[in-house]
Amino acid sequence: MIALLLTLTAQDAREALLRATDYFQKQAKHGGYVWFHSADGLQRFGEGRAAPEQIWVQPPGTPAVGLAFLRAYEAVPEPRLLQAAVDAGRALVRGRLKSGGWTYSIDFDPKSKPPRNYTTFDDDTTQCALRFLAELDRALAFKDAPIHEAVEGAVDALMKAQFPNGAFPQGFDRAVDPRPVKPAAFPAGDWRELPRVKEYWSHYTLNDGLAGRMVDTLLVLHRVYGRKDALAALEKLGDFLLLARCPEPQPAWAQQYDVEMRPAWARKFEPPAVTGWESQDVCEALMAIHEATKNPKYLEPVAPAIAYLRKSLLPDGRLARFYELKTNRPLYLNREYQVVYTDDDLPAHYGFQQASRLDVLERELARVKAGTPRKAAAPDVRRVLETLDAEGRWIEEESPRRGVPPGRWIRSDTFAKNIHALSDVLRRK
Repeated sequence: MIALLLTLTAQDAREALLRATDYFQKQAKHGGYVWFHSADGLQRFGEGRAAPEQIWVQPPGTPAVGLAFLRAYEAVPEPRLLQAAVDAGRALVRGRLKSGGWTYSIDFDPKSKPPRNYTTFDDDTTQCALRFLAELDRALAFKDAPIHEAVEGAVDALMKAQFPNGAFPQGFDRAVDPRPVKPAAFPAGDWRELPRVKEYWSHYTLNDGLAGRMVDTLLVLHRVYGRKDALAALEKLGDFLLLARCPEPQPAWAQQYDVEMRPAWARKFEPPAVTGWESQDVCEALMAIHEATKNPKYLEPVAPAIAYLRKSLLPDGRLARFYELKTNRPLYLNREYQVVYTDDDLPAHYGFQQASRLDVLERELARVKAGTPRKAAAPDVRRVLETLDAEGRWIEEESPRRGVPPGRWIRSDTFAKNIHALSDVLRRK
């Protein structure tokens, strides 16, 4: 009876995987995808409304969907699944910038305005594209020349974009300039007087999870290609994270730093400050670097940072995105972008308060110190199967993002998550 149940579950998972991927592949434009589209196919969105021939690189766009197809192919070796992944890869190859990586989206309309030649690491854009193309290159036995050459070119650009101190910028159009290596420091005077520069993306950047996603990418490059330079870049990044920890009494990290390694302004609502959200990402990144290198120095800042963040929790158990330098007061900007210390008039477009992951981080630190392997969470496959409709769609009624009305939407992140879950089940059978 148990064996029969397992067989039926595997069969159901296989049929659902193929039905969902067949539907989703039909939504491709030039092999690529957006973040979500309406059930009738008439509306397509990335971070904004997508043009008719436009696809998104920034996750959960094309590379995230491509990785889902690749995982599906590993579980169910149907040629059409690999072809969907290849099509997504070719779309990314066509949209790669002369600077080496990718920007947020690609518009294949020849009449569209050419993109600015700035490779971006923001929001995991270039990193996710690289991870997918590297995995696709491996699946194709490194024999597809355009895909392999695109990876080589993008990796070369990534390595040249790493500063001597191990940091990365948010974006670049050329190799970075040499700079002195210094530890983080608070400004001598009032932090409000720190200069605001137009090209803030050239700062040393940790904003929006850059550290964690860069660690993931360098580890994939090392695993797929055995590249020693990727491991060296990983250690350099770890060394920067050690340098970038702010002084006591705030032993955590800022979103970005200027050439003097002082927390710096970025956008008008991103002040020089110690950050709750990015500091949690840095803790995760340091633990991953430690696991890869076995060097205990990368673990040393994690426990003190967690303890500091725990003392900084807001009354509702969340963390402020920003804490004022030296005073540690939660720092906000109101709807007129004036610096304030209250949270009753915040712009709706930015997460000035974020969920705490400190309990998770403490458990992960204990696991890493014990040297035990990470346990994968068991997906709710039954719900995945039950919510898939006859056409192969996971339709969601709520608004997929701020400013988009409720309706019947199909989301790329839901598709990718569910395909990974089904693929994991099938690989275990």
